[in-house]
Order: sequence, then structure tokens, then C-alpha cells
Amino acid sequence: MKNTQFLLAARPEGEPKKTDWECVEVDVPAAQDGEVVVKVHYISLDPAMRGWMNEGKSYIEPVQIGAVMRAGAVGEVIESKTPDFSVGDHVYGHCGVQKYYVGSPKAVGFHKVDPNIAPLERYLGVLGMPGMTAYFGLLETGLPKEGETVVVSGAAGAVGGVVGQIAKIKGCRVVGIAGGADKCKYLVDELGFDDAIDYKGEDIHQGLKRTCAKGVDVYFDNVGGDILDAVLTRINMRARIVVCGAISQYNNTTAVKGPSNYLSLLINRARMEGIVVFDNAANYGKAAVEMAGWIAEGKLKAKEHIVEGIETFPETLMMLFKGENFGKLVIKV
Repeated sequence: MKNTQFLLAARPEGEPKKTDWECVEVDVPAAQDGEVVVKVHYISLDPAMRGWMNEGKSYIEPVQIGAVMRAGAVGEVIESKTPDFSVGDHVYGHCGVQKYYVGSPKAVGFHKVDPNIAPLERYLGVLGMPGMTAYFGLLETGLPKEGETVVVSGAAGAVGGVVGQIAKIKGCRVVGIAGGADKCKYLVDELGFDDAIDYKGEDIHQGLKRTCAKGVDVYFDNVGGDILDAVLTRINMRARIVVCGAISQYNNTTAVKGPSNYLSLLINRARMEGIVVFDNAANYGKAAVEMAGWIAEGKLKAKEHIVEGIETFPETLMMLFKGENFGKLVIKV
């Protein structure tokens, strides 16, 4: 068997380029003691991948030059030399951008998933890292209360769409910020958001004034930059700002733009706190059970944006930064 792999060839300056990776084809080795061979079916593409390419201190070690690009994936065990996994098991783990993973299950955090409960690609979205990010980020850091107004940026993305739906389940009024009329219509008509702001078609300040007349109690931030600044002008007393990501800043060639309206935090005795999903790994199972229940009840919907072919990886990844994906972006290998 031949394995197609994307290796990190250079650390990007600004937007990643195709030449920042090297696509290679190598033989698939047999599993050694304690190892498995997994045939990858779907690869998760996430904004965090851009940060993993940078050298420097972060919440996780950067991908090393010459190493397989880190990525979450789901696949099937086709050879096993460990009692923990059997041939035919379906698993999730950080397999990387490649057709086959060969190595230790523990090294990439493998756990079993059941394709009879949900499609495999869903374990990369609502029932995967984005869903866990939304669940713990909103409920444990945002601490929404019934009747409060929750605003979500990047609301049509993998994390934002789940955040808004969970906030509705908890009895909140929810406003989503997204780019494009179709995405905003999807948020309201299909996901049940109360309102939406199209930042590409409406001034963000006017949009917040229109949709959040009584202010913002919880802001779940996925984009940073000007939108974060705008929301800070509308926050209420004791508001909570959840810093999940800043996709508008990831490809900057200059310093990251911080919030110029941060004194609003002082005036309103508000709190801004960052989250990293891995901090809650011990409780993923509990969250997955509750979210699976919401899906079964029709309270939580999922949408995946599937692109076919591992060879499309460099171009498909850039869809995230151009706002071209509609739902959870995955590659079908």
C-alpha cells in the first residue's frame, strides 16, 4: 500500500502557500508491537492548524519542519498489534494529513467512535473537537443564563453554529455574526438563531445596535479584530467574553491587532477569558452523550462541508480563511 502524506516544508509568512507543504508518497509499513495501521476516511480542517504551523510558545508544540501536518481525522483500523484496538474498529485521533496512520494509538489520542450512531464525519464536527469547544467554551466559560443575549462570531462555522444552538437550548436570545446573506438565513431558518448580522453586507456597529438593543451578556469570539472591538462597545454589566479564536488575525504579517475598546471590560466589570478545548478532555464523554441526546431530539443540527480528495488539502484549508466553508470543513480522503 502507498501512503500520501502532506509534510510541513516551511513556516508560512502570512497566508499559507502550496509550497509550504511537500506532498510525498511512501510505502505503508506493517504495525509493530503496540501499534495500529489506520486507513483514514475523513480529515478535519480547523483554523487552529494555522497556529500549529508557527514556531514559538503556544498551548501545543508546533508541527516540526518535515513532519506530517497535524490534523484530526477518523478512520478504520486495518491492522492491530495492541489489545486496545481491533481490526474493523473506527477511531478518531490526530492522524495528520495522510491516507494512513501507522503508530501508537496513545501518541495521537485515539478513541473509538461508532458509525452506527452518527456518520463518521460528524465525529470531526458536532461530536468532535469543534463540538467540544462549543460545549465547554460556552457552558463553563461563558456561563449563559436563561434570558440573556448571546452573540457568536463565525456563527456559520463548525464551532459557532453549535455555540448558538446550545445557547438556544439553555433559553438564551442568540445573535450570530456571519459573512453573506445565505449564511445568515441558514442561522435563523435552520439553526434557530433569533437574528443574524451579515458583516459583509451591513455595518457591524449598526447590526449590533439593531439586534442587541439591550446589550450583550455573552460574546463567543471566533474572529477577533474589528468585530471584537465592535461587540465590546455593546457589552452589559458583568458580561463574559469567551476568546476561542481570532481567524481574522491568523495570517497577519504584522503584529496581531488587540482590542482597542478593552476599557469597556473595566467599565462593565466584564471578564474576557481564553479557552483551549484540550483542557476538558477528561469530560469529552459526558459532553458527547448530552449532545448526542440533543441531536436525537432534533434540538441540535449539524452541517458538514465535505471536499473530496486529499490532494486538495492546501487549497481546501484556505477556504477557512476566506469564509468559503459552510459548516464543518472536512476532506474525504
